[in-house]
Amino acid sequence: MSFYRSPYEAYPFLCDADDDLRCDFELLTDELASAVGLLRSQITEPVLADELLWVCELVYHMNPTLRTSFTVTAEETARLAGAVERLQAESSVHGFVLPCGCQSACTAHLLRVKAKCLVRLLYRYLQRGGEVPEGLLDLSNLLSGYFFLLALKLNAISGVEERSYHSRNYS
Repeated sequence: MSFYRSPYEAYPFLCDADDDLRCDFELLTDELASAVGLLRSQITEPVLADELLWVCELVYHMNPTLRTSFTVTAEETARLAGAVERLQAESSVHGFVLPCGCQSACTAHLLRVKAKCLVRLLYRYLQRGGEVPEGLLDLSNLLSGYFFLLALKLNAISGVEERSYHSRNYS
């Protein structure tokens, strides 16, 4: 099929076939990294701001994986897992909470969902016959947990009490 391609095309893979999810993955990781930058602008704690800058770079290292290779190291994945464990240990909240609170926590909740969308897209890519490194799936899942726990921490720092959520459909 032949169709018009703008000489101003913002990204060379935007015209990829609709069943080729690599560009979708790249756009989603770009959106995720950009939102990490937004969250970082809302953070006043230097240690967390530095950590978010590192996470932003990590997401960009994930970006070309489906088209090239997975370059995130085992040490980087372990570092993110350690951050998740640290945030879990600092939290007294267990179970589901409403995604609300201070602005930075709400941004972190949006990032949590975007990371889950990333995992879902990777599974769709696998189901269509694509290859996905296990480490990429691990990292994507870790990001979701990281942003959830970070949202809890940011609300705690701001003195915002979490609001528990109890589903009527799941027990």
